[in-house]
Amino acid sequence: MPDSTHYDVVVIGTGAGGATLAHRIAPSGKRVLLLERGDFLPRERDNWDSTAVFVKGKYRAPEFWIDKHGNEFPPEVNYYVGGNTKFYGAALFRLRPQDFAELRHHDGISPAWPLRYEDFEPYYTEAEHLYRVHGRHGEDPWGGPYSAQYAYPPVEHEPRIQQLSDDLEKQGLHPFHLPIGVDLTQDENGGATHYSACIRCNRVDGFPCLVRAKSDAQVICVEPALQHPDVELITNARVVRLETDPTGRTVTAVVVRLAGEEEVRFSGDVVVVACGAVNSAALLLASANERHPAGLANSSGVVGRHYMRHNNLALMAISKEPNNTQFQKTLALHDWYLGSDDWDFPLGGIQMLGKSDAEQIHGEAPRWAGAVTPDMPFEVLAHHAVDFWLCGEDLPRPENRVTLDSDGRIHLALDESNNTAGLDRLRHKLQHMLGHLGMHEHHLLSRSIYLHKGMPIGATAHQAGTVRFGDDPATSALDTDCKAHDVDNLYVVDTSFFPSIGAVNPSLTAIANALRVGDHLLARLR
Repeated sequence: MPDSTHYDVVVIGTGAGGATLAHRIAPSGKRVLLLERGDFLPRERDNWDSTAVFVKGKYRAPEFWIDKHGNEFPPEVNYYVGGNTKFYGAALFRLRPQDFAELRHHDGISPAWPLRYEDFEPYYTEAEHLYRVHGRHGEDPWGGPYSAQYAYPPVEHEPRIQQLSDDLEKQGLHPFHLPIGVDLTQDENGGATHYSACIRCNRVDGFPCLVRAKSDAQVICVEPALQHPDVELITNARVVRLETDPTGRTVTAVVVRLAGEEEVRFSGDVVVVACGAVNSAALLLASANERHPAGLANSSGVVGRHYMRHNNLALMAISKEPNNTQFQKTLALHDWYLGSDDWDFPLGGIQMLGKSDAEQIHGEAPRWAGAVTPDMPFEVLAHHAVDFWLCGEDLPRPENRVTLDSDGRIHLALDESNNTAGLDRLRHKLQHMLGHLGMHEHHLLSRSIYLHKGMPIGATAHQAGTVRFGDDPATSALDTDCKAHDVDNLYVVDTSFFPSIGAVNPSLTAIANALRVGDHLLARLR
């Protein structure tokens, strides 16, 4: 325990938002305390073992949430230093400029943000450079303007994916290199050089990186921040509630339960919540008091509401010839992101997944929709699989929400049919396209076997919403600096602040916003 329990800034959570903000403030000389409910992820062989990670869920939080029907489910959350970035696929996309404006979808309206793409653009550039994102601006015709090129060149396609990219271009489409955060140095053939940290393996997507080459928040932000003498980290420290002064305008205590169940209190001139969209909302709801009877910073009633997590679908195409690709996550396609010639509404984006293996397919077999034939063992399926991730926008419905019961357990209500028509059309577009690439004889598909699986309620990797920001305190919990309207020293900097989610991975936007809010806090603390 530290000698003093008061800090300039207390940051709760060390994922993409909290770690990046702490990294931004660290050089200022201000006293910063990072609180993480988990520990450092152990470095061990199981980090790269599919059975341990995907089948047994060794690193997932040992807890259950409750759905709207009263059924328990295990959420896909990880409580470690670095948060869920320890397991993310490091796909670091910018939202499209159109995502910041009001967009009409098949099932309703995706609301406009109170800020524009231009407000985020310089921070997107900084975020891409900080998190070592490899890519090439300008390849995606629907990408927004950029003030600087990526600092690192794209991760080159392996032969099978290069052929796929070439054939997509022949169809008049616009595949581009997926922006991905890895510490990779490539030789003239795209291979990892002998001094590259990244070895271009097949463990980037969903696995922690044993060689510390994936740009997760621990490696990029937490450890460098801790090099500054005024930055401290306490692990195994679960924040159970925030307390305020009698006016309710100032957080005066961060109540923490340590590993031995001991409760301690810390205080800060500024308190930053960055626990993830579900847990940040849960913490504010658990902090209800006389001045905030519906939950801290919740005079609007929106805290916990408007939960989003994307409409996601994994699609596996089975090819005639083996797919020997190792680092498969290098290609994306946004031609139907905002609509198509036969559909006036957004469909979403397509990107490659990390290469599947037999253990992953076997572990997920009950969820695959399609003909897994007895004459095609899982090992053969995996060796011939080409894996895609389809991402469509779900809408911020107020009834999709986080609540707590009298025992403090998390309840998550979710309409899983929210705006799914676009994703269904996107899947059919992809299947039709793959079947007409002229690759049947020697490249991709010998017969149209497509296995697909949707994501159940426990798939929380892209969670967002629940503590939205805005100009109007009656309809938002945070202002445009992500400060609570109701509380003068409380900020929220994870993906909770999103008013809408677009159809790309939310991590880069969370990182860019943390840099933006970090600059605001530096000015405030001065």
